[in-house]
Amino acid sequence: MKIFEDYASSWYWILIAIGYIMSTLFYPIITFILIAICISYWAVTAVDRFLATSGEAVYKIMANKTPCQYANEMCVPETFNTSNVTKLCPGAQCTFAFYGGEGFYYKYILIFQLCNVFVFLWLVNFSIALGQCTLAGAFASYYWAFKKPADIPTCPLFSSFGRAIRYHTGSLALGSLILALVQFIRIILEYLDHKLKAYQNSFARFLLCCLKCCFWCLEKFIKFINRNAYIMAVRQRNEYKFIRSYELSEIINAMQHLLFRIIRNFG
Repeated sequence: MKIFEDYASSWYWILIAIGYIMSTLFYPIITFILIAICISYWAVTAVDRFLATSGEAVYKIMANKTPCQYANEMCVPETFNTSNVTKLCPGAQCTFAFYGGEGFYYKYILIFQLCNVFVFLWLVNFSIALGQCTLAGAFASYYWAFKKPADIPTCPLFSSFGRAIRYHTGSLALGSLILALVQFIRIILEYLDHKLKAYQNSFARFLLCCLKCCFWCLEKFIKFINRNAYIMAVRQRNEYKFIRSYELSEIINAMQHLLFRIIRNFG
């Protein structure tokens, strides 16, 4: 019963804080817009790179019987019959090989696609972390205000967003990077699991299942650690800022009042 009372009391104070900072109800829209931008950017780059791999047809010289020094080199079907290759390599043909090209970009297109997915995960996690840090800072402004609502800043949400960008960008980026790495590994494990379904290898399936479970737990744990780390970071900054703004006499009076309440309750 005590647990339910504490839970109800927590929600009561949360609703009071939201009542003082109504703008926090609309901040998830900003997070949604940031995530939508990340998804749009990822989709555009992914489609662009996919279309790049399916560009112009590439033709190569194929020697049928006799060895040819021009084998596996690119050729043009329209001018192949009139070139010197047909004379030096009798029986050679200019056949279709694949779509795309043989440059640096085409050789490492898969790596670029994987990097694109990783950056997408990083940006999405950073947007979510920025929202968590901003909301935590806004509610910390309410919590550490001695005289409510007089000591609450004029625009607590906007001020918290500015502090998060100015002071906590590195922390948010690092936490998002670690979380993105774990999520990227989970995507690779899901891909391997999908590929191994056709082979019916029980041991490999069991090993992948264990790895997927471990990384799922690790992702949840990192999310929990990151969220509380962001809250602690903004809490300490707001605590220092509000305490520093008061005179020593007011702090002493507050401590005396707190000690009086403790003695009265336990005396």
